[in-house]
Order: sequence, then C-alpha cells, then structure tokens
Amino acid sequence: MRTVFWESGGLKLIDQRLLPARLEVMTCTDHGSVAQAIREMVVRGAPAIGAAAAFGLALAGFNSKSSSVQDLVADLQAAGEELKASRPTAVNLAWAVDRILNFVRSFEGAAQDLRQEILEHAQRIADEDVRINKRMAEHGASLIEDGDVIIHHCNTGALATVDWGTALGVIRTAHEQGKRIHVLVDETRPRLQGSRLTAWELEQYGIPYEIISDNMAGYFLQTSVAKKCFVGSDRTAANGDVANKVGTYMLALAAYDNHVPFYAVVPTSTIDLSLSSGDGIPIEERDPGEVLGLEFMGERVAPKKARARNVAFDVTPARLVTAIVTEKGVIHPPYEENIKQTLLGN
Repeated sequence: MRTVFWESGGLKLIDQRLLPARLEVMTCTDHGSVAQAIREMVVRGAPAIGAAAAFGLALAGFNSKSSSVQDLVADLQAAGEELKASRPTAVNLAWAVDRILNFVRSFEGAAQDLRQEILEHAQRIADEDVRINKRMAEHGASLIEDGDVIIHHCNTGALATVDWGTALGVIRTAHEQGKRIHVLVDETRPRLQGSRLTAWELEQYGIPYEIISDNMAGYFLQTSVAKKCFVGSDRTAANGDVANKVGTYMLALAAYDNHVPFYAVVPTSTIDLSLSSGDGIPIEERDPGEVLGLEFMGERVAPKKARARNVAFDVTPARLVTAIVTEKGVIHPPYEENIKQTLLGN
C-alpha cells in the first residue's frame, strides 16, 4: 500500500496520526482538505506531502466551475498558494505545486483536457518518487556494513514518502541485501514519529530495532555501540546545510564529536539551490500543545500554566554531514561544488 494514492476520484492518505494502533485510510475530495491533512500531519514527510499537494491541485481542477483555461488556471494558482502555505519548511511541497502550475500556464487545449492532464502529472510525480527512493536506497546501502548498529531519527520510511522511503529505505535495502543490522530508533519528540511510525515500519520489514529516548543517542555514540547515523531532510541548501526534524542537529553534533559517520538521504527535489545556506530556510513552529500535552502515568507532565516552544525543524551545518545520499549518487564534501555538479552536471 502506498502512503498517498488516487482512487475512485479522490486522494487516499494513510492517517499517520493513528499509527501504530490503527491503520486507516482517509479520503480527501477537495484541495482544502488536502491542505488541512498536511497541516494536521495526517500525511507527513517531504516527498509524501509533495505528492499529496500535486493530487490536491488535481482535485482543485476537477472541483473548479471554470469553463475557460484562463479561469481554471486562476483557480489552480489560488489553490496552489493555499497548499504551499500548509507547511513551509519542506521544499517538496512548493516544488510539486510549482511544477504543475508551470505546466498548466503553458497548456494549450480545452479546460476539461487540462483537468485530466493535471491528474496524470500528479500521478507521474508519485510514481517518480518511488523510483527515486529505490535508486537512493541502492546508493545508500553501499555505506552500510554487515553488523552495523544505526541510529535513525524521526520517520523516513514508506510513510514519509509515496513508498519505500529515504533514510529508512536505505536501511530496508541493506536488510534485504542480507546485511545483519540493528536500528536504534529515537522517539523523536514531541510527536514521536520514531517510536510510533519508524518502529512500526521496522516490524513490518522484520528489521531488529530498539527504541531509545532522544537524549540517549549521545551515550550510544560515545560508547561506540552506534556505528552510523542516517537521517532524512525536508530541505537542503546549496552548501549542504540540512533542515530536518528538530533534534537532528544535536544528533549530528554527537556523531561528529565521536567520529561516527552521519548521512543525510536526500532526493534531489529536496535540494534548494536558491538558498546559499541553511540560514534562509523557513522553520515551522507548531502548536505548543504538542509539547504541553505529553502525559506520564496518565497525568499531564507540565504545570497547568506552563508555556512552551515547539520548533519543528532545525538546521544541521554541512560541516557535520559526512555525505549526502541522492538518487544520482553519494555526494561528498566540498558540497557547494559537488551538489551543483551532481544536480546540473548529470
């Protein structure tokens, strides 16, 4: 089953808020419900929300009452802006929307034909994501050795993409190659994408794992238990700075201090060449209730009047990243030169 797929005239999404207790599929029938699903993290992960937004534009096209191409394009542009605003950090969201809008602006033909073309374009984006993930996985699996213990942050598996996954897809491929690996899954607070989603996926694949709290990672790196770290990225700057789920920066620092390789697995659609560094990446700040709502033994942890900050992402400087794995190969420093060569030279 794909995380994001079109069926019977609607967009189907695995509701990731309910896992691992229940596997349920939600149906979106208009672009507004797609934007809401992205905001509320029914669907999450940069590649998955990019594909979802593309299908959201298809829904906007089918729901538009406009009979002329010009008016239909105007409706699609308005829907695109709403979709892009749903989560600002992941560049795949804007990339997918802009890719379709650039196509529709140059379209010549009838409005009804354009509606169908948008759906087919969205489907191509979804299918491409699966192929890209599997190519990345082959490149990244070459970095994993038999017997490796790997720390993995957040969720980067099939649930974060249309299918297969980025960093977790690399781990899955290494496992299927017969390498004996063990994964230390950090919880990834406050929404627990690690202990809820990554652990659930690893069980489906039969990959040995243990859940650790986020603040245990340094211990396992310092004591030489963990041999490698693999993470994803929601946006990577031209210089190799990586924006990923908050906590990635601390993990990278601990890995660097203990000489443990730290790899980011990044589809090229997630690399933003318009940004010279991670300083320009917009960082989403979510509802403080996600932090304050945590419970222990059935009781709320924080005092009733407590306030909180809930930054969803942080930026890991390129100097802490050992290599960046893409579908076009593994990129090593110097990143400013080699990223452009990989993206523009191939």
